[in-house]
Amino acid sequence: MNDDRKRWWIAPSILALALILAVGWGYGEYRNKNQLGIALENHYQRLFFDIKKHVENVQVNLSKALVSQSRDQNVLLLSQIMNEAYFAQDKLGQMPVTHAETSKTEKFLNQVADYSFELIKSHLDGKALTKEQRKALGNLRGNSATFNEELAKLQSELADRDFMMSSLNKRQSKKVREGNEKILMTSIGSVEQNMAETPELIYDGPFSDQMINRKPVGLSGGNVSKEQAKMAAKRFFGEKRVNKITSFEEGKNAADMRIPAHTFNIEPANASKELAVYIGVTRQGGKVLWMANSRPVSKANISIDQAQDKALKFLKNKGFDNMEPNYYLKSDNTVLFNFAAKEKDVTIYPDLVKVKVALDNGEAVGFDASSYYLNHRGDRNIEKAKITSKEARSKIRTNYDINSIRLALIPKGKEEVLCYEFKGKYEGSDYIIYINALDGKEEQILQLIKDDNGTLTF
Repeated sequence: MNDDRKRWWIAPSILALALILAVGWGYGEYRNKNQLGIALENHYQRLFFDIKKHVENVQVNLSKALVSQSRDQNVLLLSQIMNEAYFAQDKLGQMPVTHAETSKTEKFLNQVADYSFELIKSHLDGKALTKEQRKALGNLRGNSATFNEELAKLQSELADRDFMMSSLNKRQSKKVREGNEKILMTSIGSVEQNMAETPELIYDGPFSDQMINRKPVGLSGGNVSKEQAKMAAKRFFGEKRVNKITSFEEGKNAADMRIPAHTFNIEPANASKELAVYIGVTRQGGKVLWMANSRPVSKANISIDQAQDKALKFLKNKGFDNMEPNYYLKSDNTVLFNFAAKEKDVTIYPDLVKVKVALDNGEAVGFDASSYYLNHRGDRNIEKAKITSKEARSKIRTNYDINSIRLALIPKGKEEVLCYEFKGKYEGSDYIIYINALDGKEEQILQLIKDDNGTLTF
């Protein structure tokens, strides 16, 4: 009798314990899912806030530059404008929207930055702003004001709708997902529509209209179909890692992109339903142009050096040989590396590829080869240096403490210039000085700002 009673209560006890464990496990999974969604949403909201703040700073400093009569003050203001525009474009590129939908905005930010740089060079040559240059600055200020107004409206509209940007990455019902995409794309589209056409800026810079409208020289072959591009995206990410791949709306401005591309959303296999990978494949030639993996990275388990090795192996595996690392920037447990091509003993800066690596497991979570495909040429005939490094060194002040010298091809407007690159220190600060290897002219000086998160150049 006792044995029967024991058997009677043992079975229900085991079932009850199993139920408790299952509920606990389910609750833990629910919490993890919610935490992941919150982290992703916070990331996008922070990006949006940062974009708005950078554009506000552009508008304010453009207004100050138009008022100022001091060349020295304008150099400072234009430097700030240039950097704020670059920062805004970088953050915009990380938002969950297509490149085609933001093409006019990206063009505007690029022109603000590069036109500011051209005016800085003009000021340093002792020239004041001309009437035409002030008119161009006024136009840019007007567009930045419009941009700010539209961003404020977008922020208010999305808040009223309780819109979650991270919802674009969830495997929701088709109706809900398409509705969310329509809300965001329509809102971003209204920003684009209300951005007036920026008149062509006549200056010799890499983001002048003449350069933006040129065809990429690093792509060959005819156009590929969307299905061919989809296969290229799957191969790039890894076919076995793809659970589902869908194309998404490229927008009516797709043809205005510097490098038109088919765009796709990949749902990774064996991953959270909330994660998505976005990939762009060039219409000409079918090359993967960019990739962005939305997954949050909670902690760092590998070093910067280990991450750099992972990035180099990733590039080699994707067909990018002879690439050398230059600078990096660490952010949110990821690190973004800049790699330049190298031909013989010359570093080719226009052929730039960016790779973002997650520091938890070394996975490449970001990739951008737009500069590479815009500029890369297999038939580059690089001239031989006409002056020695010693002769080039004589063009630099004697108390500049040099720690490395190499030949480098740098962009200069529509041209590329062979230079000696001198890295070193002056009065405790790090600089890079570029001396033309053909005629000894000082072409460019960059200041390096280093901290624990990486290196920035100004």
